[in-house]
Amino acid sequence: MRPRSGPLISILLEKRAGRPNLGANGENHDRLVKSQPGRDSSETSACVNGRCRAPYLYPSQPRETLLGFSAITPPPRSQETFEALLEFPDNRLLIDLCGQFDRNLAQIEHKLSVHILRRGNQLAIVGAPEAQMQAQGVLHSLYQRLEQGKPIDAGEIDAAIRMADLGNAGMTVDEQLEMFAAGKYEIRTRKKQVQPRTEAQKAYVRSLFENELCFGIGPAGTGKTYLAVAVGVTMLIGGHVDKIILSRPAVEAGERLGFLPGDMKEKVDPYMQPLYDALNDFLPAKQMQKLMEEKRIEIAPLAFMRGRTLANAFVVLDEAQNATTMQMKMFLTRLGQGSRMVITGDRSQIDLPRGVASGLHDAERILEGVKGIAFNYFTAADVVRHPLVARIIDAYDRADGAAG
Repeated sequence: MRPRSGPLISILLEKRAGRPNLGANGENHDRLVKSQPGRDSSETSACVNGRCRAPYLYPSQPRETLLGFSAITPPPRSQETFEALLEFPDNRLLIDLCGQFDRNLAQIEHKLSVHILRRGNQLAIVGAPEAQMQAQGVLHSLYQRLEQGKPIDAGEIDAAIRMADLGNAGMTVDEQLEMFAAGKYEIRTRKKQVQPRTEAQKAYVRSLFENELCFGIGPAGTGKTYLAVAVGVTMLIGGHVDKIILSRPAVEAGERLGFLPGDMKEKVDPYMQPLYDALNDFLPAKQMQKLMEEKRIEIAPLAFMRGRTLANAFVVLDEAQNATTMQMKMFLTRLGQGSRMVITGDRSQIDLPRGVASGLHDAERILEGVKGIAFNYFTAADVVRHPLVARIIDAYDRADGAAG
C-alpha cells in the first residue's frame, strides 16, 4: 500500500499564512528531504513559498521523504515543480476516485509523472506545470463521471489521460446550456469554434445538449450532420462521452457489402466520406487517427450496428431517410446508458427501392410526443451552402407540390 502523508499540504498552507515551518523540536523543515551523511546538500529538495524543486537522491531507487515513498520515473534534476490543491465535496466519491490502496492515484502518477497526496477531502498535486494541469483535468473528469453514477476503472483512467492530451474543453453540458441561455451560441472543438447561424440551427444545437435522442430533419445544406458532429466532438473532448459513433445506410450497395473488393474499411469508406470530412474540420489529423485506432471514433454502415449496445457514446445516424422501418427500429434500440443519439435526414432525398417505406417517416409518426425525444425541422431558409442551393430546393419543392 502506498503510504499516505499530508505534511506537504500543511507546509504550503503554513507558508501562505506567513508562518515559519518548524518541526516538533523547533528545527526548520523548509527542506522536504533532509541531508544525509555522505550526500551533498545540493541533493536535497526544497519547497519555499509554494514553489518546489524536487531532484531525486538516487534516480534508480525509491526515495523516502516527508511525502512518503515514490517509485515513479524521476523527472530531470533541474525541472521545477509546482503544487495545486484540489478539494472534493463528497468523501465517498473521493474514496472511489482514489481506488483501493490509492491505486487509481498511483496510475495517474505513473502516467503523468506527478505526485498526488491525499489528506481528508483534499488532493495535492505536485509536478511540472503542464503535467500538473493535466492531472487536475483527469481528476476532475473522473470525479464528474462518479457524480453521474458511472464507475471508473484502469481503462477509464487511461481514457481520461488520453483526453487530457487532447486538451479538455472544460465546459459541462449545464455550462454549455447556461451559455446558450445568455444568448451566446458557440461550439468549441479542437480546431475551431462553430457558431449556428440561423434560429433553427440554434434551437437544434440546444436540443442536442438537452435531449438524449434528437432528430434533425430538413433539406441538404442546413448543417444537420455538421452541427451534430461538432457537438459530438465537444462532448468527447469534454469527457461527457467515451466515444463517437457515426453511421449511415450504404443504400447504394443495398447494405450487402460482401461482394465489394477490399477489407471492411475499404468497402465502406466511399459511403462514409461526408462523415470523415466533418470530423476533419474539428480534429487535427493525427489526433483523429489516434482516436480511430483506439476505437474512440467509429464510422460504420448501419448494417454493422445490429446486436450492439452503444453505451457512453455520442451516436449519429446520417441520411436516415434511407433506413427502412426495421433498420430504424434496430438502430434506435441500440441506445445504451450514458449515450446520446442524433438522427438526421432529408425526406425529399429517399433512395430506397419503390414500395419500401422510409424508417425516418415512420419514426416521426410513431415517436411524436415521447418524452426525451426532440424533433427539429429545417427549411430552405436555413441553407448555409451556396445561396443558389436554397433556390434550387425551393424550385424542387414547388415542382413536387404541383405534381402532388
